[in-house]
Amino acid sequence: MRIKYIREPDDLQCGQAVLAMLLDRSVDEIVRYLSNERETDLKEMKSALRAFGVYISDERKAVTDKSQLPDVCLLSLETPRCWHWSLYCEGTFYDPEHGIMDNFPVSARRYYWEIVMPKNGLQCEQI
Repeated sequence: MRIKYIREPDDLQCGQAVLAMLLDRSVDEIVRYLSNERETDLKEMKSALRAFGVYISDERKAVTDKSQLPDVCLLSLETPRCWHWSLYCEGTFYDPEHGIMDNFPVSARRYYWEIVMPKNGLQCEQI
């Protein structure tokens, strides 16, 4: 899977940036789709992914080491400033605030939800 990295436009749009990376959309398109330009919650993240045919697990799993992660997953990280959404894909972290990384951004607690992209491509959900 190829991810085009997107930096969050502001401190409140990490969720929109993660969705944009996964769904191959712009942050502006995701903001319009969600009708939300501020912090996103788990319900919004799951709903948007599922609307485009992306599988996201219901179970939140704690993680301490990169080796515990599935191929693709949504991350929720307790960073020094706040709770933060990030993306992991096939050995690389795509963090909307901190950039492309080989390991987790600095974070006290870490959780993930497994993601499986549809084999036949994304559904064409209207944005």
